[in-house]
Amino acid sequence: MAEREQRYIHDPRFWGAGAGAANNFRSMVLVALTNDTLRHITPGSARVPAYDVINNAVAYEYDPARGEYAPKIGDEELIFGHKYSPEEAADLIGKGKLVIQSRACIDCHTFFGNGGYYAPDLTRAWMDPVWRIYAGPKRADKLAAFLMHPLRLGARAMPDLQIQRDEAEAAVAYLKWMSSVDSNGFPDRFGAASGQ
Repeated sequence: MAEREQRYIHDPRFWGAGAGAANNFRSMVLVALTNDTLRHITPGSARVPAYDVINNAVAYEYDPARGEYAPKIGDEELIFGHKYSPEEAADLIGKGKLVIQSRACIDCHTFFGNGGYYAPDLTRAWMDPVWRIYAGPKRADKLAAFLMHPLRLGARAMPDLQIQRDEAEAAVAYLKWMSSVDSNGFPDRFGAASGQ
């Protein structure tokens, strides 16, 4: 090996420059990917509806073109007898998220597959077969009543978390909005009849 090449191999500035260039490149890729991700997950984007979607019917149906289940946004379907402006909906959903966080719901439940596996995943709670038998406002009221005074619906009872009516309404709005988010077919076959 030539003497000049030997100097480069043992020169810390050579390796430092290489490491710096590699880190700069990785940082640029990370920024580009972060910006792209934020573009797709920001409320009002193609896969994450604006918060005022809570004013509409939300269903979950099989999309043959995609080969998976996807949320379907329908006509107006008000909850709690109120049509929420975009600002009111954002405030209500923000409060609902805080209620869910303050009661540590993620310790038992999963959201988009993240959290505890003690109780059901709540990604599509709005359309859960237990609640979907109730239409529109009636479904919202039943969900709110359950959150305030939980009944044993399955193998494991939900504790009474001392949720007040305004908190329950906010949590229901959050759950309805979350059900409208297109999560690439997750949870798979949610609500499909058994045997299909």
